[in-house]
Amino acid sequence: MFRLQGSKVLAVDLAGDTVKAKNGSMVAYDGQMAFKKMTGGGEGIRGMVTRRLTGEQMTMMEVKGQGTCYFADRASEINLVQLHGDTLYVESSNLLCTDGGLRTGTTFTGLRGGASGNGLFTTTVEGTGQVAIMSDGTAVVLRVTPQYPLSVDPGAYIAHQGNLRQDFQSGVTFRTFLGEGGGEAFQIRFEGDGLVYVQPSERNTVGGDV
Repeated sequence: MFRLQGSKVLAVDLAGDTVKAKNGSMVAYDGQMAFKKMTGGGEGIRGMVTRRLTGEQMTMMEVKGQGTCYFADRASEINLVQLHGDTLYVESSNLLCTDGGLRTGTTFTGLRGGASGNGLFTTTVEGTGQVAIMSDGTAVVLRVTPQYPLSVDPGAYIAHQGNLRQDFQSGVTFRTFLGEGGGEAFQIRFEGDGLVYVQPSERNTVGGDV
């Protein structure tokens, strides 16, 4: 069972079951625990190869045992997401912990502008169970409906779930209108029906200069 201790520490109660967590994120535990390092973050050879090709490194560990584990990472705010047989798409740097029974992998989400040809890959979490994702500041969950598509600054994007189409629009970003920002600017547009998680602080993404 996942529960928050404050907003920046995740407590996970284990009774012989397992969780997968970001490597190095465990700050304490009580009881009897066994730890195993997982290479690549995704499952199987495909996940490892995909991450090597994209240069995106995501090392996770598997924790199994009896007792309670406590996880935290750089004092980030932690948000709990419940999956019911659906898929959560999340930036790898924002993924803290998943139930052991959830499947993790990698998906190609599109090209960052037609000119550059750079691909963007997102971590996927599938199944039924709990996921803990991190945000720099308190995350906001925004609803997308067919009538109201949503445009997001890539530096603020954390994750999304639901029946959403994702499109990268190059040459425009919110800061373009203010005369700020450099490089190849772009934003992410979501259409369909689902939820998008954003954070109030921006950071450089795998897409480069945003």
